[in-house]
Amino acid sequence: MLTEMKDISIEFPGVKALDHVSFSAATGSVHALIGANGAGKSTLMKVLSGAYGHYTGEIIMDERKVSIRSPKDANELGIQIVYQEVDTALIPYLTVGENILLKHDRTFINWKELHRASDQILKRMNMRISSKKLVKDLSLAEKQMVLIARAVSTECRFLILDEPTAPLSHTETQELFRIVNDLKAQDVGVIFISHRLPEIFELCDEITIMRNGRLVSRDSLSKISQNEVIERMLGEKLEEQFPKLNLVIGDTLLEVKGLTDSEKIHDINLTAKAGEIIGIAGLVGAGKTELCKTLFSSGKIKNGEVLLHGKKLRLRTPHEAVKQGIALVPEERRREGILVEESVSVNLSAASLGQFTKALGFLNGKAEKEKAWKIVQSLGIKTPALETKTKHLSGGNQQKIAIGKWLLTDAEVYIFDEPTKGVDVGAKKDIYELISELAKRGKAVIYASSELSEIIGITNRLYVLYDGQVVKELQTSQTTEEDILFYSTGGK
Repeated sequence: MLTEMKDISIEFPGVKALDHVSFSAATGSVHALIGANGAGKSTLMKVLSGAYGHYTGEIIMDERKVSIRSPKDANELGIQIVYQEVDTALIPYLTVGENILLKHDRTFINWKELHRASDQILKRMNMRISSKKLVKDLSLAEKQMVLIARAVSTECRFLILDEPTAPLSHTETQELFRIVNDLKAQDVGVIFISHRLPEIFELCDEITIMRNGRLVSRDSLSKISQNEVIERMLGEKLEEQFPKLNLVIGDTLLEVKGLTDSEKIHDINLTAKAGEIIGIAGLVGAGKTELCKTLFSSGKIKNGEVLLHGKKLRLRTPHEAVKQGIALVPEERRREGILVEESVSVNLSAASLGQFTKALGFLNGKAEKEKAWKIVQSLGIKTPALETKTKHLSGGNQQKIAIGKWLLTDAEVYIFDEPTKGVDVGAKKDIYELISELAKRGKAVIYASSELSEIIGITNRLYVLYDGQVVKELQTSQTTEEDILFYSTGGK
């Protein structure tokens, strides 16, 4: 069965997101859809899944023109989508089982049967998790797998996966690939959106490349190389990805002694010097995010202390952390890093409103917009206007905003938690350059990532986490990805 999208165009205020795009995918095949942030790939799939109904063009399934103007229309045609931002698609105070079977029409609910059916789906996916557990208590990776379980619980003919491996460990990613291949064997068509090219070449049969809201090319993956894909995505040859770190390392700025939180991390000791980029490496679930949040006061400190310039900090709230010179760019940018319903201008000034407040608490809108525009220009944020709602921008531009808002605060310690998750190779390069510039200005940078190539490429020194503890400190120039992986998996 073939699904065809012909001449699809769609506009938002000030933005033409899709410009006469044609795309097709077949059942029994895995089709990669790729492009730089803002290329329009997620928007195209939101059209196919019924999230955006104000498009022009036509959709044909099984040689029959169909109308998809709502998610209900898409569901009835067997089209399911698993979004990148999992928290917007799940109901946190319902159980796993209730979330999985949410799309099944039921007048009366047999709770025993609901959980039995959910457990069967979870077992088929090799997920060791109770269907009675509340979604709010799950990890990000577990939430992603629950969304996939929901999709495959229906009569699914086409499954759209938008950056599905971003929160997953290597083992979980391989399990996802097994599920995808099983669906392919059952004649389900899978559309796979990802910025991770090795995964695409391992899993997919065909690839469609987009740029600036238009179709660039469609090929069999056996006939195209990774370098060709990157060049078509960006419209230019990719230069060296990581900046050269000719940094001047100063005195110790941040010192962490015996830090333990109430849940995950235990007895963490580390230092970060002025002008230094230190890495926090580890697999998904190692405690990287918990450490970052605890340093920013959004995790409860049980024992230990944090010192800045040798002075012990009282870290009780994120507000206090900001006042004392600590900034955090969190992993889940849409839920914790930006205000999606607010404008670009409001987001960029959110962490430093004191700079723009006049007497009696009135906001100096002119000064706010002038500063915001400077950040937009310096970071290369692609937005039609400062008034554009942040939710209408691509993931890469949202991430730049999540980082840019801290530049106005002039913090001393910058903490980045998976800063390039869901970001294309071009935007990644911009983020690496920005982080390098912060270090050159004498800031201490903490860079947490499960992407080992990034840890090797951007840091001076690194700490490896395993099961909530630092198991090894390494000089980046004297180590390899294999060494980091060895310690990340508990090797001694």
